[in-house]
Amino acid sequence: MKKRALISVSDKTGCVDFARELAELGYELLSTGGTAKAIAEAGIEVTEVSSITGFPECLDGRVKTLHPMIHAGILAMRDNPEHMEQIEKLGVTPIDIVAINLYPFKATILKQPAVELEEAVENIDIGGPTMIRAAAKNWQDVAVIVEPADYETVIAELKANGEVSRESKFRLAGKVFEHTAQYDTLISGYLRKARGESPLADSFTVTYEKVQEMRYGENPHQAAMFYREIGNISNSLAAAQQIHGKELSYNNINDANGALDVLKEMGTVQPAAVAVKHANPCGVGIGETILEAYLGAYDSDPVSIFGGIVALNREVDKATADELAKIFLEIIIAPSFSEEALAVLTLKKNIRLLVLPDAAKPNTPDMLDMKKVVGGILVQQLDTVLIGEESDIKCVTKRQPTAEEMEQLMLAWKVVKHIKSNGICLVKGNHTIGVGPGQTNRITALELAIKYAEGKTEGSVMGSDAFFPFSDCVDAAAKAGITAIIQPGGSIRDEDSIKACDEAGIAMVFTGMRHFKH
Repeated sequence: MKKRALISVSDKTGCVDFARELAELGYELLSTGGTAKAIAEAGIEVTEVSSITGFPECLDGRVKTLHPMIHAGILAMRDNPEHMEQIEKLGVTPIDIVAINLYPFKATILKQPAVELEEAVENIDIGGPTMIRAAAKNWQDVAVIVEPADYETVIAELKANGEVSRESKFRLAGKVFEHTAQYDTLISGYLRKARGESPLADSFTVTYEKVQEMRYGENPHQAAMFYREIGNISNSLAAAQQIHGKELSYNNINDANGALDVLKEMGTVQPAAVAVKHANPCGVGIGETILEAYLGAYDSDPVSIFGGIVALNREVDKATADELAKIFLEIIIAPSFSEEALAVLTLKKNIRLLVLPDAAKPNTPDMLDMKKVVGGILVQQLDTVLIGEESDIKCVTKRQPTAEEMEQLMLAWKVVKHIKSNGICLVKGNHTIGVGPGQTNRITALELAIKYAEGKTEGSVMGSDAFFPFSDCVDAAAKAGITAIIQPGGSIRDEDSIKACDEAGIAMVFTGMRHFKH
């Protein structure tokens, strides 16, 4: 019995050459619409599916292959005598190869400007998923191909052995269900968004695309991969272009993401520089120039920045590059680098340089934050709000902060939002001077921040990511010469801290919003 192959593809890359190879191997070719036309125009004999089904394409192409003459030919099990007897009586010829890729739903919804709902819906494939799922179900007898990259393997095995190997057919069948799972996930997510509904549904399904295979994860014995969200996330690390240095590691990506989160908080009004180590900010500075901002970030903690990651919201010029080049840094992220800056920085073989024009573009609440736990996953909106309302900031002490103190307090609040809890941040002169991250109690976090400040705390201000349950932090702040504090408030013992501030002449403001980060 002559072998049959059905080819109907949206992405026609390589399909004509594939069809020609199959024809030379003796396969009868079936096809539809534009694919049939492309094959025929190449001088290759091809049979329209409608001549097999006896039913014309209709409804603007919505119905082409949804017919028993096609699906029985795909689903008939060759080693089942009853199946083979039935299709013989029905006049159905088995189909041995199915090469189909689906209507370009992803490409359609990613068009800019955004497409109308009607266009998106018209690019939801019906017949294609049905055929490839049928072929994958009957994988022992049918080789199913959804990616042009697999044409070569199929042809090579047919030429070598006269058939596609069982192992290859099983692998190709698995790719089908991965393909349709992603396809359906994109559709359901798009329709949910079009309805204005939250992505936090009763059943949570997301899909990502591979960016790169990591050398290893957090540790060398852990396998890892980097995936990106499907969509125009122009301000994310996945959109960055690496222009120098070796491949990013798992920890590089995690830490760089932390640096970008802090940088976005700084905005674009003033030049800003962020230094991060182990996903925690170790230095943040703002200034009149990007050099001034970087020097402030560096001076915050010259020890911890070594081997860290620096993110900047302005082009890196030569003067800044000269300073950056003085120490070992893993990564520098910036909207751009001047030619003179690149001439300096590319002399350092191991440094990674990433260009991300939208590096400082803020995140939005519709973006999701996910944390895997054993047996489940935690999903929440990203923390994109700094303070609920301006009116929520209120001074609770007798002494009001000065205008200058208030500027420094707001910088501290922006930074402490991104420090692992319990977190404390000390700021002075438009840059951090001490960061106390991730401690099991707040007083230890403050003591650590004071220690990092190395005697520079006199006249500084302090930010805390959550309220003070005791007055011990205020007492320690007073002793260190801290003059103003910003914190959420909300403890049943707030009065203890307020009283301690009044006694020490410290100004304290409440934001009414906490920023835990675990």
